Amino acid sequence: MTVTVLAVDDSRTMRNLLDAALSEAGFDVRFAEDGAEGLKCLSEAAPDVVITDINMPRLDGFGFIETVRRDHGNRALPILVLTTESGTELKARARDAGATGWIVKPFDEEKLIAAIERVTAA
Repeated sequence: MTVTVLAVDDSRTMRNLLDAALSEAGFDVRFAEDGAEGLKCLSEAAPDVVITDINMPRLDGFGFIETVRRDHGNRALPILVLTTESGTELKARARDAGATGWIVKPFDEEKLIAAIERVTAA
């Protein structure tokens, strides 16, 4: 079974890096440019895991995670935060919003792939 990843990030460079790393690892990768677009893509992409940035226009990562978690059907959907931020308060806020994990940019491909495999293992 192919794992579908929805990556939500306003940086084209980051989306390209994620596409290269995750597609090569065999994941089906879909993209959104911010949290608002991510919410629209969520139902059509039906991802197994979401990777989201925090700092984005229109709807930031916290708002995106909180909105996703309000839908009972998405309560168990793994959401990994991928951001340049590393503050303890921000990590706690993301956890409180419903994030499953936190990865600091620049990401290590092997660690990111391992984190995706860990949270999607049935």
